Amino acid sequence: MMRQFDTQVNDFMDSLIEESTSRLLTSQLLTLSFIFPHSELFEVNHIRTIYHMFIALLILFILSTLVVDFIDEGRLVLEFDLLVYAFGQFPLVVCTWICMFLSVLFIPYTLFYLWAQSHSGSHSHLRLYSLLFGTLFLLYQALGLGFLPTYTVVTNSFPPASCFIIILEQVRLMMKAHSFVRENVPRVLAWLVPQVSQYLYFLFAPTLIYRDKYPRNPVIRWGYVVSKLLQVLGCLFYAYYVFVRLCIPQFRSISLQLFDLRAMVLCVFNSILPGVLVLFLGFFAFLHCWLNAFAEMLRFADRMFYKDWWNSTSFANYYRTWNVVVHDWLYYYVYRDFLWMSQKRCRPAAMLFVFTVSAVVHEYILAICFGFFYPVLFCLFMCFGMMFNFILHDKRKGPIWNIIMWTSLFLGQGVIICLYSQEWYAQRYCPLKEPSFFELLKPRSWSCERPDDRL
Repeated sequence: MMRQFDTQVNDFMDSLIEESTSRLLTSQLLTLSFIFPHSELFEVNHIRTIYHMFIALLILFILSTLVVDFIDEGRLVLEFDLLVYAFGQFPLVVCTWICMFLSVLFIPYTLFYLWAQSHSGSHSHLRLYSLLFGTLFLLYQALGLGFLPTYTVVTNSFPPASCFIIILEQVRLMMKAHSFVRENVPRVLAWLVPQVSQYLYFLFAPTLIYRDKYPRNPVIRWGYVVSKLLQVLGCLFYAYYVFVRLCIPQFRSISLQLFDLRAMVLCVFNSILPGVLVLFLGFFAFLHCWLNAFAEMLRFADRMFYKDWWNSTSFANYYRTWNVVVHDWLYYYVYRDFLWMSQKRCRPAAMLFVFTVSAVVHEYILAICFGFFYPVLFCLFMCFGMMFNFILHDKRKGPIWNIIMWTSLFLGQGVIICLYSQEWYAQRYCPLKEPSFFELLKPRSWSCERPDDRL
C-alpha cells in the first residue's frame, strides 16, 4: 500500500510540474507573440523584399498571358474560364456549408449538454448514459459530418475548388467538434459546462484547441482585414496564372503513353517551379492572410499560426512549424492521447500513428476533390516523410541541412504536381467504359496511350 501510495504521489507531482511548465511556456509564447506577432513578419525589410519579388513575378505572368493572347488572337483576351470552372456550383457550396455549420453548432453541443445534465442528477446508470451519448456523437461525426458532405460533393460532381471548400471545412469542423468534447468531458465532473456563445466563438476562431477564453485585442483594424482578404484574392489569381502559364500547356500537350523513365524525369523537374509557387501561395494565402483576417475580425490575439519553418534544418522541425494550428491538434489529441492509452511505452508507435492519420486525411481530401484515387501524397508522407523525420532530426544543425531540406521539399512538390496532373488528364483522355473496382483503384495514367482533343 505504501509503494502504491508513493507511486500515486509521484505521478501526481509529475503531472503538476508538467502542467505548470506547460502553462509557463504558453504564457511566454503568448507574450512573445504580442511583442513580435507573426502577422507583422512580412513588415520586416528582407521578408518584404521577397514579397515584392513575388508581386513582380505575378505582373510578368499577367503581361506574358496578355501578350500571348494578343499575338494569337489579335486582341486582349480577359477571360478566366479556369477560375469560373474551378469555383462552379457556388450557391450549392454555400448551402452545403451552412447546413454543415448549423449541424456542428447544435448537435455536438446539445449532446454534450444532455450528457452533462445526466451527470448533474442522481442517475444510477451514468456509464450507460455516457455510452449512449458517446455513440450518438461518434455517429454524427461519421455520418452527419463525415458521410453526408462527401456524398453531396460526389453526387453533384463539384469542381475542384468548390470541392476543396466543402471537404476542408468538413475536416476542420470535425476536428473542432472533437476538441470541444475532448476538452470539456473532464470538466463535467467539476460541474463546469461551457456556454453556447463560447462554443460559437471557437467554431470561428483560427485555432483547433478549445478554450473558454482566448487572449483578445482591444480593437479591430478593418483596413488590415480588407488588405488580407484582398491578398487572398490576389493569390487566387496568382495560382490561376501559374496553372495557365506553367501547368496546363505542359500537361495538355503531353503525349500520354506507357511509363517512360525519361519523360517522367523531365516532367518532375519541369513541375518543380509551379509546385513551389503553389506551395508558397497556399502558405501565404491561408496560414498568413486568411487566418490573420479572421483573427483580426474576432480580436483573436494569439497569431502563432506558423513559425520560421523556412529556417528548419530538420524535417521534424519543419513539421512542427509549418502549420502550428494543425500540429497542436495532432500533438494533443493524437500523439499525447496515444501515449496516455499506451502508458507512455510506445513513443515511436505514437509518432507513426500521427503520420498515418495525417497522411490518410490528406489523401482523402485529394481523392475526393480530384475524383480519383492515386496515393502519391500518402506514399511520400509515409515513406520519405517518415524516413526524413528520423534522418533529418533536430540534432542536425548548420546551413547544409537547411539546403537538403529545401531540395527535398522542392523535389517532392515536383513529383506531386507531375503525377497528379498526369492522372487528371488521363482520367479525361481515357474514360473507362465498364469500370470495375480494381480499374477504379488503378491509376489511369499507367495505361492511357492516346490523347484526344478533349481538355
